[in-house]
Amino acid sequence: METHVYKQVDGHEIKANVFPGAGDGPRPGIVFIHGGGLIMGNREAILPSHIEHFTGSGYGLVSIDYRLAPETKLPEIVTDIEEAWTWLRAEGLSFGIDPEQLAVVGHSAGGYLALTAGHRLRPRPTAVVSFCGYGDLTGDWCTRPSPHYIREHDAVPKKDARAAVGESVTSASTRRDSMRALQGRGMFYLYCRQQGIWLNEVSGHEPNDREWFKAYEPIHNVSPDYPPTMLIHGVADTDVPIEQSELMQRELARHGVTHEFLRRPEWGHAFLYEPDETVTEAFAQVMAFVAKHV
Repeated sequence: METHVYKQVDGHEIKANVFPGAGDGPRPGIVFIHGGGLIMGNREAILPSHIEHFTGSGYGLVSIDYRLAPETKLPEIVTDIEEAWTWLRAEGLSFGIDPEQLAVVGHSAGGYLALTAGHRLRPRPTAVVSFCGYGDLTGDWCTRPSPHYIREHDAVPKKDARAAVGESVTSASTRRDSMRALQGRGMFYLYCRQQGIWLNEVSGHEPNDREWFKAYEPIHNVSPDYPPTMLIHGVADTDVPIEQSELMQRELARHGVTHEFLRRPEWGHAFLYEPDETVTEAFAQVMAFVAKHV
């Protein structure tokens, strides 16, 4: 594994981890985008088993950081994904990765960014895979207080939530940042979901500014030339409802885009990070889908 700086913003380095795939010559590549509600996470949020699934299948893997909200807002976050793409296409051959054969894979917020990559990146990815992603930013699911987070967690005080974030640019949260453990930036994410202000904080815009958001909502940007897409989602997801993938599937079908949709009733939002035989089977299907199109 090699770590590279793909971009600098006011002296802040934004990095990517590169894992060469097995085999000789340039290999097709996969860009992995981590989740974390656009507020937390980093390029290390990928399990060794995930890495093995990708590289063991002969693909080069690039796991990227991007600037995090609320210090950085949605347009600049998307710009980071676009510039990581430009960098990889320019430098890919030096890593043994074919810049003409690149898929984008992401989980949760990373799944959203992967779906966004499907319409924002040029040239387009050859395939997109979204684990628990979303294509709609202005629906009730994320613009109103979350019943799940209100019911399952104590209310996070505003003072504590605001203390968990700052003003300086950051592109990689630390291990102590955890929504599950109510720590660090994870506490801020939980506060936002309990208050129904997540979209305001990550975008700097009010949810009713729907015309502005359309440029950043994959569900409004599917077209016949959108890349082949695989959606993976659990019915038991309490963070991003499975309806988000169902809505994307409907749009993909409406525009005649090649796609597959894999779902299981027992999968929750973090199933990808709780590997069992169902996750192994899901990865096998993902790699078969990618192999068809990359």
